[in-house]
Amino acid sequence: MKIREVMCKTALSPSRLPGLTYSLNPYKGCQHNCAYCYVPNVLKISRKLWGSFVDIKINIPLVLSKELKKKKPGVVGISTVTDPYQPVENKYKLTRYCLEQLLKHDFPVSIQTKSSLVLRDLDVLSRFSDAEVILSIATLNDDERQLLEPDSSSIEKRLYALKECAKAKIKTGVFFGPIYPTISIDDIPKMIDTFIESGVSKIWIDSLNLKPGIWENVKQTISDNKEMYTVFLKNVFEDKEYYKSLSEEILKIGKERNIKIIDAF
Repeated sequence: MKIREVMCKTALSPSRLPGLTYSLNPYKGCQHNCAYCYVPNVLKISRKLWGSFVDIKINIPLVLSKELKKKKPGVVGISTVTDPYQPVENKYKLTRYCLEQLLKHDFPVSIQTKSSLVLRDLDVLSRFSDAEVILSIATLNDDERQLLEPDSSSIEKRLYALKECAKAKIKTGVFFGPIYPTISIDDIPKMIDTFIESGVSKIWIDSLNLKPGIWENVKQTISDNKEMYTVFLKNVFEDKEYYKSLSEEILKIGKERNIKIIDAF
């Protein structure tokens, strides 16, 4: 992994994502190395290079502090094209320093991560008037998670992080996506109940987005697991109703459990 310290010119960028006014990305690149990541497509970075480097925007807290004096208040999404709590955050603490700047102006924040490291910053997050922590959880099978998201926090740690954030009175949610094609309709009630028991107030759902290069990367990653590979082939390419059926079941269970489901399919 090549770690580079770089300087940035801007901190906040306009966001087109629903519910977000700005995006804030303290890092470029990600150590979690998720096989299905579509960020290389967004940033037009070679998929072969993705996962091999992280650029550390070492001056971003200072740049952000200056921008916040001029920006109109709005929801800041942390982060949109990288994970703000990937392992390098342990050392550099850029996400924490940025949160401290945002707190001074009490900008609403929405964090999305696959890391339990977010718990380190509960002392800061609990002081915001409006803060939200979303944990991405695409499966409850941690063996499969280790294949496709090898350097991210375990599912157990993510669920624990949700519970602790909820205890701290911070709004929490789950990004249930991309839903692993190994998940069956019969798995859905237990999964939704698990998320609810972790204290979430809403659940986003999404399918596996096969932008150019993604399937080839996933295929290479799971090729040694014949059972998993066969199921992926069937539910991604052969069964055209697979994700539609799952979506309908999730929406039905969500209504029964009185939990808000946001369908990003």
